[in-house]
Amino acid sequence: MATTHTTAYGWLMLTGIFVSIGLWSRLAKRDSRLVIIYVAALAGAFLGAKLVYLGAEGWLHWHDDQRWVILATGKSITGALLGGYAGVEIAKRMLGYTSATGDWFAVIAPVSIMLGRVGCVLHGCCLGRGCEASWFTVNDAAGAARWPAAWVELLFNAVMLGVALGLRRRAELRGQLFHLYLMAYGGFRFGHEFLRATPAILGPISGYQIAALGLVVLGAGGFVQRRRAAQAGTLTTA
Repeated sequence: MATTHTTAYGWLMLTGIFVSIGLWSRLAKRDSRLVIIYVAALAGAFLGAKLVYLGAEGWLHWHDDQRWVILATGKSITGALLGGYAGVEIAKRMLGYTSATGDWFAVIAPVSIMLGRVGCVLHGCCLGRGCEASWFTVNDAAGAARWPAAWVELLFNAVMLGVALGLRRRAELRGQLFHLYLMAYGGFRFGHEFLRATPAILGPISGYQIAALGLVVLGAGGFVQRRRAAQAGTLTTA
């Protein structure tokens, strides 16, 4: 079963990438530079996911017999969002692309993360803290009741996907949807982290919570900057 779950997890990750490619390709038809921006986003996301994982908990496994496997497979969604955002901004500056692209990423990110969390459910990773068995708990490989962390995050991203699609349909907050998602996910993840089985590195705070606060700050800063650009009439939306 472990092999089957691992295989399913890998396939779901690939599905998330292919879905994002399919969604982005609709936008890329308008400007060939958008292909490069997508590649930069993907590269930044992979790099950020690895770096934040290593800083948050990867280094704690250095003396583990399976450390190379753990370090090679470990990754972080918060890091992927930070790195992906950085990759997009760097690419846009280098290419001189000034239109907003975040509204598309506000749809792509929740879909990709939802698929990833389905993989977490099948793989049995990203566990919640142990708690008293109840109707909402899930059992780990040892049969212990745990908070359904992966399911809760899947539900959160489903809600945010609905919010993004609804705002897009009503043409509200154009150019701001990804900033809204970053703030919402960062705030959610900071609070939800207290219910996840991840190591604390600064008092009761985990490395992922530090990264989550970074998402909130990044989203808020981008929101304010984008609003000023829109008021000045220097922003267009893709």
